[in-house]
Amino acid sequence: MRMKHFFVSIALAATAFSASAQNVNITGAGATFPYPIYAKWAELYKAASGVGLNYQSVGSGAGIKQIKAKTVDFGASDMPLAANELNAAGLFQFPAIMGGVVPIVNLDGIAPGQMKLSGAVIADIYMGKIVKWNAPQIAALNPGVKLPATDITVVRRADSSGTSFLWTDYLSKVSPTWKSTIGAGTTVKWAVGVGGKGNEGVAANVQRIKGGIGYVEWAYAKKNKMSHTQLQGADGSWLQPSDDAFKAAAAGADWKGTPGFAVVLTNQAGKGAWPVTGASYILVHKTQAAAKGQQVLKFFDWAYKNGAPSAAELDYVPMPAEVAKLVQDAWRANLKDASGKALW
Repeated sequence: MRMKHFFVSIALAATAFSASAQNVNITGAGATFPYPIYAKWAELYKAASGVGLNYQSVGSGAGIKQIKAKTVDFGASDMPLAANELNAAGLFQFPAIMGGVVPIVNLDGIAPGQMKLSGAVIADIYMGKIVKWNAPQIAALNPGVKLPATDITVVRRADSSGTSFLWTDYLSKVSPTWKSTIGAGTTVKWAVGVGGKGNEGVAANVQRIKGGIGYVEWAYAKKNKMSHTQLQGADGSWLQPSDDAFKAAAAGADWKGTPGFAVVLTNQAGKGAWPVTGASYILVHKTQAAAKGQQVLKFFDWAYKNGAPSAAELDYVPMPAEVAKLVQDAWRANLKDASGKALW
């Protein structure tokens, strides 16, 4: 089912930060995972600075293509790019926000958060091995829950998606069969299912199809009052999605020691860690026009310093101050204008 892309389109006005920034409109494209928080930040940033932002929520794969083609000022991806790909394209990446991906279902008689699903069972569902909601494998996880004898309809992303990367990376870590037959990536050869474009397409298909199961970003599921399931953490505990669960997954991240800040937060071992947690990354060119480049950095500097309250409201996890400092130090060292002068 095709859905219209969401856009954050904020009219350009004179900036309060710098007279030289007048008539500079920031453009970005990519991941749907962070769309709700980027939309909120755009609104607040315009009020604070007068600078406009147009962010196209078109999926991580499309965002990567657009920044490589230099048709936007920044790209956004929930799958961090490897150092060799960044270097080949002259790109620099940094994390902007963290959050969680959740399973959503459309089942009569099942309350939000009531059903329990393990990663291994989800992998079997997405491989077409479990086809009924009252299958023994699901019933064993949900004693006392009246499960319907409804057919399962798998819903997954049809576009190149960082959310799909997080989902399939998680399934690869909990199911050896999934890892060997399907694997992890922004696009994979799905065994079964109905495709939807963006978080919105997946959500719409699950809402439309009785017995559907899909995966979307948590803030999107909450906003649209979708029924989520519990997931089993790496420590064996049953978890509900929450700020604390996402923070627990991010607690052990080695941002400083990972090239390109390319930390993957799925199936973390920490107590209470939500197993499908991830960071969303920003991609910019290492060498670029000063006016555009500086405005992009000012926007994310503002977000690091002022965006935490709105992030918490939308159930995202803001980047810790020490990580923001690491990122900004890397801006100074790596991002230049055409003359070789540091952008930050």
